[in-house]
Amino acid sequence: MNNKKTLEDIFDDDNFGLLDSKPKTSNVKNEDDRLIDSLEEINSFIDKNAREPSSSSMSEYNLLAALRHFREDETSKKILKPFDRHNLLGYVEMDKLTIDDIFNDDDLGLLEADSDLDIFKFNHTPRPEDRAETDFVAQRKPLQEKEFEKYEKMFQKVHQEIKESRRQIKKFDNIEKNLHIGNFYMISGVLLYLESANLKKEVWEQKSGNRVRIEGRTRTIFENGTYSNMLYRSLGKQIQKDGKLITNIDDKVEHGLFVDANLVDEEDIQTGWIYVLKSKSVNPNISNIKDLYKIGYSSTSVDERIKKAKNEATYLFSDVKKVATYKVYNRNADKLESLLHRFFAQACLNVDLFDTKGQRITPREWFVVPFDVIEEVIHLILNESIVNYEYDAVNKKVSLK
Repeated sequence: MNNKKTLEDIFDDDNFGLLDSKPKTSNVKNEDDRLIDSLEEINSFIDKNAREPSSSSMSEYNLLAALRHFREDETSKKILKPFDRHNLLGYVEMDKLTIDDIFNDDDLGLLEADSDLDIFKFNHTPRPEDRAETDFVAQRKPLQEKEFEKYEKMFQKVHQEIKESRRQIKKFDNIEKNLHIGNFYMISGVLLYLESANLKKEVWEQKSGNRVRIEGRTRTIFENGTYSNMLYRSLGKQIQKDGKLITNIDDKVEHGLFVDANLVDEEDIQTGWIYVLKSKSVNPNISNIKDLYKIGYSSTSVDERIKKAKNEATYLFSDVKKVATYKVYNRNADKLESLLHRFFAQACLNVDLFDTKGQRITPREWFVVPFDVIEEVIHLILNESIVNYEYDAVNKKVSLK
């Protein structure tokens, strides 16, 4: 005979109503709750006004005073940092619990060996990585249909270039090395375009010593018609977790430097070409230099411009190979050339040549710079963020000022 009682039997046999209970609720907020509510008021103000509160009005001044207090009080900063979605508090070193701390704080004996180990199975609590994913999706906002049109054409073009194997889908690692303005990426199968970013170097305080890393907000466009102002490092971590890097086009010839996100309309006017050339010189003083490129401007066809290269000092008296040519629309192409020359001034080739008459000539349009860096700088110029960067000639890379 089976005498085991079911839960239903137990509840039906509760003659004294011992199992009747009502959840207790409280409207009393503790100090931490009040701090969080205060920060959320500031967050909401920034969401609405796209700026921090100022002293221009009494209501704003109260928010400003609260924000100043939070920034000066280390205890408050540690409580509020998980809710600081605008990074108002900067880097905050959170207290890290050790294994000993956890076991010593086990007042209820929950961690004793004979306890029910099911307490560690959080079936109804989202994992941290799941919460991060939810936050990431929640921060996306829809673009107006008309505003998204220009980006939609871009994404369609990238898909076509991937299909034609002109772009590759590769693993993404090293955020600072591979997350660049003007490039395309993929998260959970959705293409995204990193349109711009307000980046700066911040000191990250650690017990092992201070470190400098890049921080800031991005403007990222997704092919599903949304955009996000995700933090630079958060975006990078999401791509690392569930994304890919989309390479630039393998065929570097005839890219377009367009006025609006690489789109050309009938009313757009081509103003010239920016070109990148490599020398075919057999002179060992030239041919042995790695990453030597000429960056120039032409108002006529580049093929026509370089037809007599071997007779001209500006081409080092040798034929040249086209590495890339960029059509320039609605921009002053010669000024774009000058800006590139100024940016790479430290890497300018310093060599003297002599013409058939023995006259010394010093070409000034050749630079010892990796080609992918030249491309990166062109994107930074078009995104108008070049003012935040400088060229590190020693390490041959673009760095934040």
